[in-house]
Amino acid sequence: MTRLWTTVLAASAPILLVATQVTAQDTSRFQWEGEIELGNESVLSSTAAANEISNTYLTLNLDGEYAISETVSVFGGLTLESLTDPAADRAFKDMGLYVRVLGLSFAVGDNLTFAVGKIEPSFGTVWDTAAGFFGAGLAEDYQLVEQLGGLADLDMGEAGVLSLGVFFADNTALSKSIGFKRGQTTTSAGGAGNTGKLDNVSLQWMKEWDSTYALVGMRHLSAGVGDVSSETGFVAGLGHTFGTDFNVVAEFASFDGFGGTADDATFATLNAFYSIGDLTLSGTYAHRDVTSAGKTKSVSIAAEYEFSDLISLGAGLARVDDAGTKDTIFGVNLIFSFGGSAG
Repeated sequence: MTRLWTTVLAASAPILLVATQVTAQDTSRFQWEGEIELGNESVLSSTAAANEISNTYLTLNLDGEYAISETVSVFGGLTLESLTDPAADRAFKDMGLYVRVLGLSFAVGDNLTFAVGKIEPSFGTVWDTAAGFFGAGLAEDYQLVEQLGGLADLDMGEAGVLSLGVFFADNTALSKSIGFKRGQTTTSAGGAGNTGKLDNVSLQWMKEWDSTYALVGMRHLSAGVGDVSSETGFVAGLGHTFGTDFNVVAEFASFDGFGGTADDATFATLNAFYSIGDLTLSGTYAHRDVTSAGKTKSVSIAAEYEFSDLISLGAGLARVDDAGTKDTIFGVNLIFSFGGSAG
């Protein structure tokens, strides 16, 4: 199986690490995995001198799942990272630990799974499927994270996978962080989807055939306190493997009332990567157009070398034009992966 399809399969289900049936081949009740990323991102040159800063960072993700029975599991995920954007040169500043996902999942038959709790509803996949240091590009701006509610994932066989989410932005104590304290999210802060009610929805269909996948999805995030509009969004994605080593993924998203504002917004990402043994070379073009902020364009190249299944080293160079401000950015990271099972 190629790297693209391994990643797509992991990204296609909305329920993180919650495979809820314990099979005869794997009777371990507890499974866990983690990743530590140590990296640096530096603006080498910019038409705005204040942008020329360096940020050395560390990110830790730790996820686990415990099978209570053959059909019920509890899952959770923690993240440790810098919780503010850098305004000057810094190293490992404003580090906070928070709960990213937490809840219960339930399997109904062989093709239907539900999850409730703190979740990540499905809406696009390019932040998982794209390769390279800057591969996720600008698409993370519309990723749905840290939501409270429920998910349903229906495997329709040859007809694809249908994923439904009903949710609102986490406003409980789980939205706080330890270390650097970001404070608890409140509905009074506003923002699309920050309503405290299950009046936000996402729906995504995804299908894979041989060396190709396609997806389409939509979402509606109700207006929060002080917002001028609810947000309605649409996403479409396509990926294909040519031969066994060359992969292309593309994703487009469009929004009306983006973030609860009067803005319209569009995003586009085109990523291609080629594997030569343990080395992966990639290139990405990303585009963002938000009414009040203007257009952002990013072109990047990157390389990643896997020393083993557990350690990889990557680097990338990007040229970003953000509404006329042009930055040249270099990034490098070292990633350690780990995990296991018990019980």
